[in-house]
Amino acid sequence: MATVLKAFSKAELITKFKDIYSKGWIENYRKGNDGAVGNILEDLLEIPENNLPIPNASEWELKAQRSNTTSLLTLFHSEPSPTALTIIPSQMLPNYGWPHDKAGTTYPKNEKSFRATLNAKQYSDRGFKVHVNDNERKVEIIFDSKYTDKRHTEWLNSVKTRVGHTNNFDIVPYWGFDDLYHKAGTKLKNCFYVRADVKSETIENIRKEYFLYNYVLKLSHFDQDCFIQAIRDGKIYIDFDARTGHNHGTKFRIRYNDIPSLYRNAEVIID
Repeated sequence: MATVLKAFSKAELITKFKDIYSKGWIENYRKGNDGAVGNILEDLLEIPENNLPIPNASEWELKAQRSNTTSLLTLFHSEPSPTALTIIPSQMLPNYGWPHDKAGTTYPKNEKSFRATLNAKQYSDRGFKVHVNDNERKVEIIFDSKYTDKRHTEWLNSVKTRVGHTNNFDIVPYWGFDDLYHKAGTKLKNCFYVRADVKSETIENIRKEYFLYNYVLKLSHFDQDCFIQAIRDGKIYIDFDARTGHNHGTKFRIRYNDIPSLYRNAEVIID
């Protein structure tokens, strides 16, 4: 028989968060699951995965993390323009890719990789960087060989052979501001952002992990200008993950602690 869910208001949900906090340390029974913090929270709230049974639930999400994590959160996937040119497999990989670390073993000898996590504050060691072009209202990926580390001299020489020069891209990959606003506005809904402290104890020679859900933030009204500013400030990363014959997708990512900077309203519920 299907479980019948009781709908509750945001105020009732906040009360449930406070009840969970009052329980103190809760054992992690979802061992081997990277999303255990969120999964257990959903269990405690008695809700299906990220399905908040509240009015306008489609406009609200639940995000949970370990307090000590350094990992990046994927906000959304979006391939750069000009989209008709499928610019990652047609330009980035063949012209600027480098040998895949499993070329000749898992993959063919000529397998190339283009994996890079870029932001607008610094050039990568190969000379790539995010650039906010306010005049043309674009977020671009640019290349400047002056910033290529000497360790990659052989790769840079190969780029010159393949492209004919080591200046900026002939076709600059970009995302228009308006396209990003639409994508982000659809994906970055209002949310309850929850963090949990983590501790481990050994009991009768068994190592156990526990969570304390001790920080809840209510975030609302995603702000377009704040989103572009976060890119400009280097808080948002653009992550490429492509290899010959397969593009795993281009992701816009952010550190959990910087999520509040994308919203106009941030209300601390538990701290």
